Amino acid sequence: MTKSVHIIGGGLAGTEAAWQLARAGVPAIIHEMRPHKTSPAHQTEGLAELVCSNSFRSDDSEHNAVGLLHWEMRAANSLMMQAAEQSKVPAGDALAVDRDVFSAAITKALEDEPLVDIRREEVSCLPPEDWGQTIIATGPLTSTPLAESIQAETGADALAFFDAIAPIVYLDSINMDVAWRQSRYDKKGPGGDGADYINCPMDKEQYEAFIHALVTGDKTEFQDWEKDTPYFEGCLPIEVMAERGPETLRFGPMKPVGLTNPATGKRAHAVVQLRQDNLQGTIYNIVGFQTKLRHGAQADVFRMIPGLEKAEFARLGGIHRNTFIESPKLLDGELRLKSSPHIRFAGQIAGVEGYVESAGLGMLAGRFAAAEALGQTLPAPADTTALGCMLAHVTGGHMTGEGASKLAYQPMNVNFGLLPPLTEAAPRGRKGRVERRRLMTERAKAEIKSWLAGGTVADAE
Repeated sequence: MTKSVHIIGGGLAGTEAAWQLARAGVPAIIHEMRPHKTSPAHQTEGLAELVCSNSFRSDDSEHNAVGLLHWEMRAANSLMMQAAEQSKVPAGDALAVDRDVFSAAITKALEDEPLVDIRREEVSCLPPEDWGQTIIATGPLTSTPLAESIQAETGADALAFFDAIAPIVYLDSINMDVAWRQSRYDKKGPGGDGADYINCPMDKEQYEAFIHALVTGDKTEFQDWEKDTPYFEGCLPIEVMAERGPETLRFGPMKPVGLTNPATGKRAHAVVQLRQDNLQGTIYNIVGFQTKLRHGAQADVFRMIPGLEKAEFARLGGIHRNTFIESPKLLDGELRLKSSPHIRFAGQIAGVEGYVESAGLGMLAGRFAAAEALGQTLPAPADTTALGCMLAHVTGGHMTGEGASKLAYQPMNVNFGLLPPLTEAAPRGRKGRVERRRLMTERAKAEIKSWLAGGTVADAE
């Protein structure tokens, strides 16, 4: 019989890796420390719990890189994408889910899978070689003992950053006489109707008062060992963005473009958007409002938003520390630790950012491990695909050489900048960008189909 592959961590990367192994006929053991030991951000014992946003971002596979990643993962029989389909909620052109239904779907699928063994226990150090193949997918909140063990093995400092959580508001506490429903540019997405967001408008005076309150509000103080930890640019706390300049938020999460206030027939000075967070449509998260404000300050500051004057919060925001390794120096092209090749890393601890990217890296780790267990060799997907360019970035596509700083490697969302340019003639300039992206996604889809056709997993199952 094929020896089981051990997976440490039952998040998005770990569960996707287990699913891919099982689809290839290779048994997997998931070691998940919850509920015996929890993290600062988790609230349940469910597998693949979403602790930050409930959005997997754009589902447009022709013009958006993360939408392309969705498409590739669906083609590869992704458990995450199957669960997302079962739990999706309206969110414009984005794919967003009811986080509880999503987690329950993944947990049940793996509990029902005979080739997957779920063990509720903490693994506090790197596993020995006699475990055989192991995938570490402990995510951004890796426990301290395991993180210290990884550091001792690699001889390198783990890189870390803070990740802040956005608050969630009860729908029935939102003043819809002030707010209105509209997706930006009336875009329709999976399960949406073009009016999927709740929009709260601000005039110039309200906006300036709000920015002042954000900047001066009472904030979480970090421990001494946390103070030098850098933020990840893709998930900055709202007040950190505000500190960069008074207009920063108007060109970020509070941009008013594509939205018309029906009360005035005009565009507001700034707009706060809320996105549905559960299937019942009873709670909404404040989009882009991850925060390190203390809970008492949050209620006061966020009730300054027109329409949220009497907001009741299902969850206030918070902040936690994330940890990831400097993977281009430590991992080979199949995500194996160079100093201990029986160990692979996947998910955010390997240096990607985002839910879908984490699961995508878990998918690749699972497929590489399955091929090795079956005595086969699986080539990496072409770097012209979303999966392939993400893998290439993690295993070497970062700034190197003279002048590269110690912190040159940073987590990266999948984006068109990671894909090689088109070799054939393509429209130039900003006006040709839409067509260039369509051609790049067309190329990627053809390449990923070819890669899947030669793999070890029954993708058409």
